[in-house]
Amino acid sequence: MTDPTPKIHRIARVAQAFTPSAPVDRLSVFAGRFAQIQDVVSAVSQRGQHVGLYGERGVGKTSLANVLAEFFADSELSQYQSALINCNSDDTFESIWENILRELQLDPRAGLSPEDVRRAIASLDPPALIVIDELDRLDDDASLTLLADTIKTLSDHHVPSTLVLVGVARSIGDLIGEHESIVRNVAQIEMPRMTLKELCEVVEKGCERAGLTGRSEAIDKIALLSEGLPHYTHLLGLHAGQHVVQDDRSEVTLADVNAAIPGAIRRHTIQSDYLKAIRSTQSTNLYRQVLLACALAPKNELGYFTAGAIRDALEVIAGRRLDIPAFARHLKQFLQIERGSVLQREGEPRHYFYRFTDPILQPYVILNGLAEGLLTDGQLVDLQGEVPTREPETIRPQQLF
Repeated sequence: MTDPTPKIHRIARVAQAFTPSAPVDRLSVFAGRFAQIQDVVSAVSQRGQHVGLYGERGVGKTSLANVLAEFFADSELSQYQSALINCNSDDTFESIWENILRELQLDPRAGLSPEDVRRAIASLDPPALIVIDELDRLDDDASLTLLADTIKTLSDHHVPSTLVLVGVARSIGDLIGEHESIVRNVAQIEMPRMTLKELCEVVEKGCERAGLTGRSEAIDKIALLSEGLPHYTHLLGLHAGQHVVQDDRSEVTLADVNAAIPGAIRRHTIQSDYLKAIRSTQSTNLYRQVLLACALAPKNELGYFTAGAIRDALEVIAGRRLDIPAFARHLKQFLQIERGSVLQREGEPRHYFYRFTDPILQPYVILNGLAEGLLTDGQLVDLQGEVPTREPETIRPQQLF
């Protein structure tokens, strides 16, 4: 009987290399985001400057925050100690700083004020990089005001330690509220969706760490299907890599990526949201098709699309041309709590703009459409239009499917 231990070890290596359920926590396996790292380094190097890191859910903000602490701990320019804490809806200004000070091996006392925090942080040697993640979950407005006051007093007194505020937001104003007095003290760094080149780098690094190689067309397809979100890059990389190991091979091919899609969506945590959105007792309903068309619609830089923008994709999916009145009620239903409010809407009648409430759902809908046969590989290529280039070669859509 063949010893299964080597194969189990290889599967474990793949699972350690591709981590869709957890942010990257080591600089050695981090990929991309050079521009954002450069902006943070510049801000940290300026005394009195702090950082607001914001963007959509799932773009890798926490991963970047994790590796920043390691980078500055090992930096040749200057040494920083670090503290990284996560906010939740029950937190207050005091609980946040109690957690931070404990991370820094300091004893917090009751009734902390911004000036108390400033004096404690000013005494640190070496200075600290303090990351406050998921700040968007902080519901207490008074605590947010106290945090803004803390940033101001740290800046006014030129304290060398730096705060990095991280959260889901469309702007720095969304993240820290209307505290204009501190905007000049906070470097505003947006985390957009990752580029194709960055996502390819994620796959390549993961394969290297897992002891695998990947054909360029397989790597490119994973990157394209990820829709700019590294979570899906890791998810597809994990399932494709495990498929390779199960076959006792070491090279990831297009066939492995295609085989990975059903497994990637089957146990995804967002599956229940998808099913809630498209459920219907009528077999002729168009909820699946309309939501898939929304996922494929051309969008602006903030992820918004119009009702008219989904018609071309819906024609391909449904097999017939449908005008807006035929699916307007579906869009309206996707706004409702009964369907999970999977879309949000802005604008005025006849000038509405829609986008996915949770960006993580958009790639899932596309992957599910491929798995269920609502969409073919060729149709996906046609709808995506011109495929971006990845140096040093050009990715040809026909090579990916």
